[in-house]
Amino acid sequence: MTPAAARRAAFVLAVPCALLVAGCETHQSELQAWMDETRRNTPVRVERLPAPKSFEPYHYQGRDETDPFSLAKLRVSAVEAERAGGRLTPDLSRRREALEAFPLDNLKLVGNLRQGNANVALLQTETTVHQVRVGNYVGQNFGRITKISETEVSVKELVQDAAGDWVERNTALRLQEATK
Repeated sequence: MTPAAARRAAFVLAVPCALLVAGCETHQSELQAWMDETRRNTPVRVERLPAPKSFEPYHYQGRDETDPFSLAKLRVSAVEAERAGGRLTPDLSRRREALEAFPLDNLKLVGNLRQGNANVALLQTETTVHQVRVGNYVGQNFGRITKISETEVSVKELVQDAAGDWVERNTALRLQEATK
């Protein structure tokens, strides 16, 4: 292609492009005029905010009583517990059992068996069913099975209270009924 032909081709393409750009200018001005008119004719609505609620102060009546969270009260209860003797503590030197790796919430009682005079409970973890007897440990809170019946397994756990003392807590795993 010769330089003169290239200039002619560029001119032929430039003219329609210039006409297109010029045509856009009129649409822009029409659009801008429509937006201005719409803004002028649209009423402005401002909703009122609700009035703030009035604050009524609460007068605490137990100010003269002993604070249940005071260190003095905790020390007194610790001294009383020492006098009572027989402080509960978990046996940390014993070998842990397999079901102590699971929280009680993740264990399901799915059945029971009778072997001789002893009841055996069937506890299910994610995919495995385990046989347990009275005296076995379950759960992450040093729980020990105290009783097995047809519909539940009673467990006594050792947990720490707010003062750091070990206390017993009774709980039960109940038989899961099949849903239809």
